[in-house]
Amino acid sequence: MLNKNETLEGSPWNWWWPAPAKLNLMLRITGRRNDGYHLLQTVFQIIDLCDWLKFHENDSDQITLLQDIADVATEDNLVVRAAKLLKKEAGYNGGVTIEIEKKLPMGGGLGGGSSDAATTLVALNKLWQLGFSERQLIELGVSLGADVPVFIHGYTAWAEGVGEHLQKIDVPQKYFLVIRPDIHVSTKDVFLSEALTRDSKSITIADFLAGQQQNDCQDVVKKQYPIVDKALKVIGVYGDAKLTGTGSCVFVQFDDEQSGKSAFEDIRTDWEAYFVKGLQVSPLIQMLRSN
Repeated sequence: MLNKNETLEGSPWNWWWPAPAKLNLMLRITGRRNDGYHLLQTVFQIIDLCDWLKFHENDSDQITLLQDIADVATEDNLVVRAAKLLKKEAGYNGGVTIEIEKKLPMGGGLGGGSSDAATTLVALNKLWQLGFSERQLIELGVSLGADVPVFIHGYTAWAEGVGEHLQKIDVPQKYFLVIRPDIHVSTKDVFLSEALTRDSKSITIADFLAGQQQNDCQDVVKKQYPIVDKALKVIGVYGDAKLTGTGSCVFVQFDDEQSGKSAFEDIRTDWEAYFVKGLQVSPLIQMLRSN
C-alpha cells in the first residue's frame, strides 16, 4: 500500500511524498486555555493509509496547486498555507506547483489535511535545502493546526498541550477496521458544545496502556450526528468501537491481521471501509532515512 515510488533514485523532485493518516486511540480534554484552545491528552497512531504529494519546480515565485481540491478554496488549503508559511519564514524566493493524490477522506478525523501540510513542510525543507530543524518545523506546523506536529514528528506518539508536546510511545502492533459515515463532522462545533467534558483528569502512559482509552468527544459527536452513533453500532459487532478525534471515522482494533481482514471482508455497509495496519514510524520518516 505504501510503495507509491518504484524507486527513490535520482532527484527528490521526482519522488511521491507520503502523507499518512492517524487514529486517535484515546482523547481526553483536560482543560482550556485563555485563548480558547483546548488542552488535551491523546495517542496518535500512525496508519498505513496515505495521501501522496509531488512537488514540481516552477519559474515563478508563486505557490500553486496542479489541481484544486473539491470544496476547498485554494487559499484555505493547508498545503498552500504550509508552503507559503515556510517560504516566508525562510525568505525563499522561488515557487512550487504541488500535485496531490487524495486517498484520505476529508472531515473524517484521520488527519488528512494536517498530514498533507506536514509533508509539505518536510518535503520543501529538503527540496529547497532550507535546513530547518524538526523543532522549527513543528513550531510552524502548530500554527496551521493541532494535528500537524505529530506528522512532522513522524512517530506514533503520546501528545499533550494542544497537541504539540510529543513523546514517542511504543504500542503493540495492531490492525484496524475503519469506516467513514457519509458526513462531515465540524470539529469547531464539537469543541464549542456545552456538553463537552473539559475537565478530565490527566492520566499517564501506563494508565493508557492499562486500558484507559476513552474519547471525550465521542458522546457529543454521537448526539450531534446520529449517523456516527449508527456507524459505531455497525462496527461494534466486531469489537470495542471508537471514534477517532472528533470523527466522523470510527474504528475497531484487532490483535492479528487475519481477524481484521475477516471483519473487513464480512462487514456490509455502503460507507467507505478501510483495513489498515498501525505503524510505529511514519513512511515519510522512513523515506527520508533511506536517502
